[in-house]
Amino acid sequence: MFLTKAFFIALVPTIGVAVSLAADIPPPPEPEPIEVTELPLPPVAGAAEGACTLEINPQGTGCILQHGGLIQTGSFLPDGNHVIARVNYTGAPAAPDPSSIYSGDQIILIKSDGTSFSNGSPFKCLTCALPQGNAEGRTEALDYPQSFRDGKRILAGTNIIDCGDFDLSSDECVPESTHVYSIRWNTAVDGAGEGGAMRELRLHPDGQHIGFNSFTVTAGKLDQYVYVARLVFNPSPTTGLPLAPRYDLANVIILHGDSAQDRPLLVEGDQMRINHDAITVGEFRGFTGSGKEATYVGYPWESSNIDVFAVDLKTGAVRRLTSHPEYCDPLDVSADDKWIAVMDTRGSDRQMFLAGMRNIPPITDIVSVTVASSTRNNGHRRFFQPFLLDQYGDRGDYYGQQINGGGDGSPGSVNDPLWNGMADPRFSLDVTRLAYWQGLVVAPACGGENPLPCPISTEQGGRTERAMVAHFTSRQPVTPPPVEPFDDVIPWGILYEPGYVPSPRLQVPGGNYTLQGSASGFAEVAIETNADGTSVDSVAVTYDNYSDDGLTFLDGTEKVTVRNPTITLNDVDWYSDLVQSGQTNATKKTSPDGFHISIDALTNVFEAVGTLSTTVEGIVYTQPANGT
Repeated sequence: MFLTKAFFIALVPTIGVAVSLAADIPPPPEPEPIEVTELPLPPVAGAAEGACTLEINPQGTGCILQHGGLIQTGSFLPDGNHVIARVNYTGAPAAPDPSSIYSGDQIILIKSDGTSFSNGSPFKCLTCALPQGNAEGRTEALDYPQSFRDGKRILAGTNIIDCGDFDLSSDECVPESTHVYSIRWNTAVDGAGEGGAMRELRLHPDGQHIGFNSFTVTAGKLDQYVYVARLVFNPSPTTGLPLAPRYDLANVIILHGDSAQDRPLLVEGDQMRINHDAITVGEFRGFTGSGKEATYVGYPWESSNIDVFAVDLKTGAVRRLTSHPEYCDPLDVSADDKWIAVMDTRGSDRQMFLAGMRNIPPITDIVSVTVASSTRNNGHRRFFQPFLLDQYGDRGDYYGQQINGGGDGSPGSVNDPLWNGMADPRFSLDVTRLAYWQGLVVAPACGGENPLPCPISTEQGGRTERAMVAHFTSRQPVTPPPVEPFDDVIPWGILYEPGYVPSPRLQVPGGNYTLQGSASGFAEVAIETNADGTSVDSVAVTYDNYSDDGLTFLDGTEKVTVRNPTITLNDVDWYSDLVQSGQTNATKKTSPDGFHISIDALTNVFEAVGTLSTTVEGIVYTQPANGT
C-alpha cells in the first residue's frame, strides 16, 4: 500500500525556491509542550471464525488482526473528538450473530476524547453492514481517509462515504443512511470503461476538489503525473463504469509544464545552469490548509537530499519546506496554514551516507534519485518520526521539534525507536492536536539473518500498529478562516482531455557541459543517454573550487550510472571522491572499486557491494548493512 516515491520523482525535474532567512521571515519558534497519548483500538483476536468472543470484546464491536489490524489512521472529524481509521477486522462469528458484521477491511471512527459511543464502545464502524444497494460502485481502495469539513462525508481511497443529512459520529448515521460512492476519472474519448487509475487521493479543503497521482511508464521506467480536479456527483451515469451513482471528475488539470523552462538543469550551448524557477510536481502529498498551495515531493535542491515543497496553484511560486539531509515524505499543513507536521528520517542517520555533504548541486540526481529515495526504508520498516515545523519550514539551524521526543526511549514508549511513523499525520481543525500512527519493526526487517532482534510488542495481544494523538497543551483552539473555493484555474498547469498522454519529462540532452559556481569555480558535466535520447543512463561531474555560497568549496569527481532491468529495479554503479572545504570540511567517498547497489523501488531492500561513506567535521556516516 505504501509504495516508494523514488520512481515517481526519478524523472521529475523540480527545484524549489529554498526558504531563506529574508527579513520578512521571523525567527524559528521555541519548542512547545507536547503530550502524546495512545488511542484505543479494537482488541486483537485470531483469524478463526468466532475467535473474537465477548470475553475479548464485551461490547461485541469486533476484533482486529495482530499484524495489519490497523491499516491506517486518517484525519480528525471537524469536531476534533473523533479520528478516522482503516482497520482489518478478524475472528467474527457467523451470521446471524450481530457481531458478524465486523469482518474485513473497514472504515471506523475512534473516540479521541476518552468517551464512548452510545453502545458503550469507543469505536464505530461506518462501512460495516451496508445494504448492497448503498455501495453498488464501491472500489476496494480505502486508503488515506479524510473528513470533509461538513462532518458528514469521508474521502477514502477512490470512494466517498456519505451519511446524507447526518453527522458521521451521530446515532442517526447508521448503515441504512450511509452510502459509498466511487470516484471516476474519465480517460477514454468515448467515455467508456472504468476510467483512469488514481492513487493517494487528497481532499482540497473546499470540499469540492481533489488531487491525485497516476502512474505512467516512460523510457522503461515507472513514472507518475499529478492532477487536480473537481468532484461532480452523477446520480444516474449512462456511460462508463460503474453504472451506479458516483462522483465524476471535471476540469482535470495536470500539475506539469511542457516548456524548456520546466527543467531543473538548463543548457544553453555547452553551458549548464541550475533553474530555481522550475515548476513541476513529483509525488503529490496534499494541499495547504487554505487550499492555495499543493504540497509534493520534488527533485532535490541539494544532491541526494529528498525534500518536500509547496507550489502556489495560481502564481506558480515554489517554496522549499524541508532542507534537512534526511528523507521527508508524509506531511500535513494545519488549517490556519501556520504549522507543518512531517514524517522524516531526521535523527536516524539513515540517509547521511548519501546526503550528509551539503551544497552539492543536484546533477547526478538525474539518475541517482531513485536510490536516494529507496534507501530510506528497509522493506516494510520505516525510519520516520513525527516533527513539527512552523509555516516557513526548515531554515538555518532550525529543523523543527520532534513531536514524540518526550519519552524515555524504552520499549513501547512514545519515542521507542523501533516504533516508526507512517503516512499521514493529521492536524485537528482547531490545530491543538495531531493524529498519527506507527508500526513496530517486524520480520524480515528484524530477526533471522538480520542483526536486529525482533522486539516484543507491549501492545494488547502483541499488536504491531498503534494510533497516537499529540496534544499541543499550551495552544488555544483556533477557528480557521473560511476556505475560498478553488475556481478550476491553474495558469501554469495543463488542462487534461480524455485520451491525452502527457509528454515525457524533459531531459538534459547528452553531451558535455560546464556549470559555473555562483560564487566561484565550475563543474564539468558529462551526460550519456540511451540510444534514442529518451533517458539519461550516466552522469559524471568534476568539481573545481565550486561554490554557490562563497562559504563552502567543492572539489573532486562523482559518476553515477543506472540500468533498469525492470520498470522499478535500479542497478546503480556509483563512484565518488569529493572533498569540501571552507566553512564545512567534509568528504564523500566510495571504496576504490566503487559502490554498486541493486534496489527495487517497490520493495526497498538494501543490497550493495562496495562502500559509500560521508564524513562531516570528523563524523563518519556509513551505509546500512545489507538487508537492514
